[in-house]
Amino acid sequence: MKTPHILIVDDEPNIVMSLEFLMRKNGYHVGIARNGTEALAAIAQTDYDLVLLDVMMPDVDGYQVCEQLRQRPDRANTKVIFLSAKSRDADAQRGYQAGADLYVTKPFSTRQLMEKVRELLGVAA
Repeated sequence: MKTPHILIVDDEPNIVMSLEFLMRKNGYHVGIARNGTEALAAIAQTDYDLVLLDVMMPDVDGYQVCEQLRQRPDRANTKVIFLSAKSRDADAQRGYQAGADLYVTKPFSTRQLMEKVRELLGVAA
């Protein structure tokens, strides 16, 4: 089985660093995008298995990235987890409407996040 590819999309360097460390430590290949535009370019180039996606970004927001990802038949199997500081039900609902597999609010437990990542990728813990 191939090693899953995970794309981390966040404009907050500390979050990117900690998520990257966490994912690599757990044996995943990691790509990084610092904004929505970079995320869309990365998604076009690489078939990621899972995208960890921030909602609030300066250019293209996470909802738009997710919607555009969902419009690509060649990326139908890509899982999307929103990681967002926006914790209202309406925000989460919008995330699911955009096509998210999961909506996690910040701050989150890295252990729980890893469980969800493994679950979505169908990898036994």
